[in-house]
Amino acid sequence: MPRANRHFIAGQVWHITQRCHQKQFLLRFQADRRRWLYWLYQARRRYGLSVLNYIVTSNHIHLLVHDRGNNAIAPAMQLIAGRTAQEFNKRHGRSGAFWEDRYHATAVQTNEHLARCMVYIDLNMVRAGEVSHPEEWASSGYHETKNPRRRGGRIDVESVCRLLQFDSIEALLAARENWITTQLLESELARESFWTDSVAVGNLEYALKMKRALAFNNPGRRARPIGGGYAVSELIPKYGA
Repeated sequence: MPRANRHFIAGQVWHITQRCHQKQFLLRFQADRRRWLYWLYQARRRYGLSVLNYIVTSNHIHLLVHDRGNNAIAPAMQLIAGRTAQEFNKRHGRSGAFWEDRYHATAVQTNEHLARCMVYIDLNMVRAGEVSHPEEWASSGYHETKNPRRRGGRIDVESVCRLLQFDSIEALLAARENWITTQLLESELARESFWTDSVAVGNLEYALKMKRALAFNNPGRRARPIGGGYAVSELIPKYGA
């Protein structure tokens, strides 16, 4: 199996996805999801990881982060994935791989595509039929933002507001709620695979820029139209293949 994309460019927002080994439901219990969340908090604390959104499902995770040029993402992901796997195997007397492969990362343009990606993550468990509204799934950035923690917070609220051009968390929450309500009312819950199998998503100018920036890593990448934008894809299987 080809190794997942792990190349980061400073200043970009990255949508990271990682699935449990052989699609097993290794994170089906809340106690195990909490350990992943604990190590996400530690990654922010130790490396300055800028977390914009996340969700931990029963068999995979979504994580939206901002690369501020501090080389935080790679060591943060190594910490989170490694410690989560080690602790799980020890608790359950298990051996072997916990994760399917290295994580995959998709660059997301910081405009309406970022807002769309955030809502796509928020609605993950609604699409799966586990809940009727994102707030019902506790292991998520949406739930944390709606119910802010006094200690141990993981979301970089200031960066979220700045990147989405909101003056306050209240304005962000109101807009986010409106985006979610609109998609729920219009039943726009279909899986959009370009968020998890592309290396970049944005408008045409952004897609072409990222294609050039990443060309040395894989010259076979191409920009293709998607609903309301473009995605840079390649001809190898990725997350969810």
